[in-house]
Amino acid sequence: MSTTETIWLGIGFLGQGIFFMRWVVQWVASERSAASHVPIAFWYISLVGGLITLAYAIYRRDPVFIAGQSVGTFVYLRNLMLISRAQGTGPRAPVEGPALSSRSTGVPPRVAGE
Repeated sequence: MSTTETIWLGIGFLGQGIFFMRWVVQWVASERSAASHVPIAFWYISLVGGLITLAYAIYRRDPVFIAGQSVGTFVYLRNLMLISRAQGTGPRAPVEGPALSSRSTGVPPRVAGE
């Protein structure tokens, strides 16, 4: 195995390891709150691990792996955008439907006038 192949194999395992850690973070957060809870860190870890794994998939030229990781990236970014908007740190847009609860974002809801 060449040095380049070894490095890329390491990158692939790193991405998968980071991607796996999101489940550990979610599990610990749920245990601490004694209810199912997805912390914001879950989405950031998903994004970082997914992008590293996507880079590995592109190197391997695996269209199935590339497609799966590419779609996931958009989902993670969209969730982070929705959480940012709910916290009042993202761009404002009309809200249709119920806002994110504090349980799903990990942040207490804003009070009008704040």
